[in-house]
Amino acid sequence: MQVPGPVWLFDLDNTLHNASHAAFGDLTERMSAYMVSELGVDAAQADELRRQYWLRYGATLLGLIRHHGVKAAHFLHHTHLLPGLEARVHGHAHDFAALKRLRGRRYILTNAPLAYACRVLGVLGIGRWFDGVISIEDMHMFGHLRPKPDARMLRRTAARLRVHPSRCVLVEDTLEHQKSARRVGMQTVWMQRWACQALAGRPEAAKMRRRPGYVDRRIRGLRDLHSRG
Repeated sequence: MQVPGPVWLFDLDNTLHNASHAAFGDLTERMSAYMVSELGVDAAQADELRRQYWLRYGATLLGLIRHHGVKAAHFLHHTHLLPGLEARVHGHAHDFAALKRLRGRRYILTNAPLAYACRVLGVLGIGRWFDGVISIEDMHMFGHLRPKPDARMLRRTAARLRVHPSRCVLVEDTLEHQKSARRVGMQTVWMQRWACQALAGRPEAAKMRRRPGYVDRRIRGLRDLHSRG
């Protein structure tokens, strides 16, 4: 018997916690260091490749796999070790209270590896409120890694959860991922709390005030999920 209500698909970083503070800086440094070590490029070349692959494929890892034969598991392990992560992770109590009250099934849907996701959820103390974690290790299709924003993976995720995509709600800070979710018929919510904090005082902050047509709702906290409109 299906649980009534929507199926919530929550991103992790900068949706449920402040990853800009806790992880993104270290992740960027570790990705560049990994590329210097494994590809034999210098630091400037590594930074440029990392940026190019992110823009072209939506994930630096995909470019490394396609053009350099990097093994996903090796890359994910070495870039996500992140000593001291637990001391930096924090979320918002109001978000967690709202999350607990949500009607329907709840899943984490993250491009991060499972070990990292479990560390973050453990610190936040909210893992018990989710029905499962769908990490990047679960995003292989036909022998290829297809993380967000791959629309095929999102469609397959709904099928695995035995629901029509229209019953799924993706709560996410990244617009490209929401665009793909809308393409397969999912509902979309743009969570802005942590991104707005990271962009405060910068010109890029202006884009946070606009709601693209493929975004159903724009929110600053998860308690807004309980309100209409």
